[in-house]
Amino acid sequence: MSTSIIAISNHKGGVGKTTSTVNIGAGLALTGHKVLLIDMDPQSNMTQSYGITKSDISVYEVLKGDAEAKTVEVFENLDILPSSLDLSGAEMELINEAGREYILKDAISSIKDKYDYILIDCPPSLGLLTINALTAANEVYIPLQAHYLAIKGLTKIIEVIGKVKKRLNKDIEITGVFVTQFDKRKVLHRDVVETIYTYFQEKLFDTRIRDNISLAEAPSQGMDIFHYDNTCKGAEDYKNLVQEIMDRHHEFDDEEDAEESATETK
Repeated sequence: MSTSIIAISNHKGGVGKTTSTVNIGAGLALTGHKVLLIDMDPQSNMTQSYGITKSDISVYEVLKGDAEAKTVEVFENLDILPSSLDLSGAEMELINEAGREYILKDAISSIKDKYDYILIDCPPSLGLLTINALTAANEVYIPLQAHYLAIKGLTKIIEVIGKVKKRLNKDIEITGVFVTQFDKRKVLHRDVVETIYTYFQEKLFDTRIRDNISLAEAPSQGMDIFHYDNTCKGAEDYKNLVQEIMDRHHEFDDEEDAEESATETK
C-alpha cells in the first residue's frame, strides 16, 4: 500500500475538521497503521488536542526552510508534525517564494514513505497554507455539518480543488465527505444529508458523526476520543468511519492490483 495523503479541509469553521483529523488518525493508528498528522492551522488546535504546548520544530520552521520535518510521537503508530502561532505569519512571509505552493510537499517527501496514512488538518481558509496541503495530498475529505448553510460554501472549495488539480497537482481528488454534529431526530438534518448525497453520491460516507459531549471534552485532557472514553457515541462513530476509510482503501488497492495484473498479461 502506498502512502495515502489526505487533506481534511473546509473553509467554514466549526465543522469538526480538527476533531475528525485527530480521531481518524488515532483510529487508524490503533488498527496498526503508521499515521502522521500534520497541523497546518495557525490556531494549533490539533497540536493542543494532544497536549503539545512546546516543540523545537513546528510546521512553521519547516515551511520557512529553517529546519527539516521532525515529528513528535504521540503514541505507538501515531506521530504529529505540530503547528505554532508563528504559522499565522507564514502566508505573508512566503508570498514571494518561488514554488511556494509546493513547499509542504517537498518538505515531507523524505519522510512520507514511513507512513501508511498522512492526514493534514487544514486551516478554515483557502489561502496559501491550504493550497500547500492540497498540493501535497492525493485525497481530500470534506467534513460538513448537517446545516443548509454548510452546503452553500461547497462551490468555492470544489472550485479551488479543481484549480489545484489543473495547475499544481493532477492526482488530487475529493474522495470522501462525511457529516458531523448529526442528530437523526431532526428532519432538517436528515434532509440535508439527502441533499449532500445528491452532490457527492458514493463519496459520502455512511457513518454520521453524532453530537457528543465527550468529543468536546477529550481535547481538554490531551486525548483522542478512544483514549478518553472508548464506550461513548463519539468513539463508536469514529470507529465506524475509520473502518469505512480502510475498506475504501483496500478496495482501491485491489483495483490497482487488478489493473497492474491486466497490464502485465497484455
